[in-house]
Amino acid sequence: MTTQQWLLSADGAALAMAVVAGVAESRRNRRHSLDRHGWVPWRGLQMAMIFAILALTILALKIGR
Repeated sequence: MTTQQWLLSADGAALAMAVVAGVAESRRNRRHSLDRHGWVPWRGLQMAMIFAILALTILALKIGR
């Protein structure tokens, strides 16, 4: 597995985690009982994954040249 393939695989994993975090944040916003909130900062996690996606994509494209 080349470095570019590894970076693109990590990019896909970060994308999957960003989607999971987005769905979880949406479910948290639609909850019926306001007292039952979670402890995971889904919005922050989603933003971190979006940053990781951008960084990994840029690195993979630079290595591919």
